[in-house]
Amino acid sequence: MPTSPKPRTLSGAIVEKIRQGILAGQYPAGSQLRQDALAEAYGVSRIPVREALFQLEAEGLVRIVPQKGAVVSELSVAEINDVFELRALLEPRLLLSSAPQLDQQDFITLDKIHGAFMTATANGDVQQYGQLNAQLHMALYRRSNLPKSRQIVTSLLQTSERYTTLQLSNPEAMSRAMREHRDMINLCRSREFDKAAHFLRGHIETVREDLLTVIDRYETAAAPAQ
Repeated sequence: MPTSPKPRTLSGAIVEKIRQGILAGQYPAGSQLRQDALAEAYGVSRIPVREALFQLEAEGLVRIVPQKGAVVSELSVAEINDVFELRALLEPRLLLSSAPQLDQQDFITLDKIHGAFMTATANGDVQQYGQLNAQLHMALYRRSNLPKSRQIVTSLLQTSERYTTLQLSNPEAMSRAMREHRDMINLCRSREFDKAAHFLRGHIETVREDLLTVIDRYETAAAPAQ
C-alpha cells in the first residue's frame, strides 16, 4: 500500500499529528488549539507547533483568531461548494490526460490502494479514509501532462480530506464510494476514457451533495427548539 512521504522536519511531523487529530475528531470544530498544551503533548518546544499551526491555517483546517490563537475551522458550506466545484472541473480534465498513459504497474498500484481502502473500511479506520481517497485519485492522475492542474488538485484534495472523512463515516456513502472507485478504475482499464471522466464528475458531485446533507442535518440538530 502506498504511504505518505515522511515529514522532513519536526514541524512537518507536528502538522501531521494535529491534522490527523482534527480529521479523527480529537480536536472538534471550534475548539482552541493552545500552543503550550500541544507542545507539552508532543514533547517539543512551541516553535515547531507555531509553524505547524500556520501550515494548517494555509490548508484551511485551522483559523488564527486575534486574542484567541488557533481554532479548528468550522464546517463550511461555502468552502465545500467552492472546493468540490473546482474538483469537478479539474479532475475529469486530469483523468482524460492521464488515463491513456496508465500502464500495468499503475493499475496494480490503484488496485492496492483500493484494497487498502476496503481494509480500512472493514476495520473502521476512519483516520485512513480521506488520505486513501486522495491517494487513489492522484494515482489516477499521475500520468497527466498538466503539472499545474495536478498541483492545484493536490491542494484541493488536501483541503477536502476533512470533509471526505466526514462523508465516508456514513456506511451507505462508504459502500457507494467503494463501488464507484472500483468502477472508475475498471473504466480506465477498459480504455473507456470519456465515460470514466463523466463518471468521475458525477462521483465528485455526489460527494458534495452528501456533505451538504450532513451539514444541514447537523445544523438542524443544533438549532434551539421552538
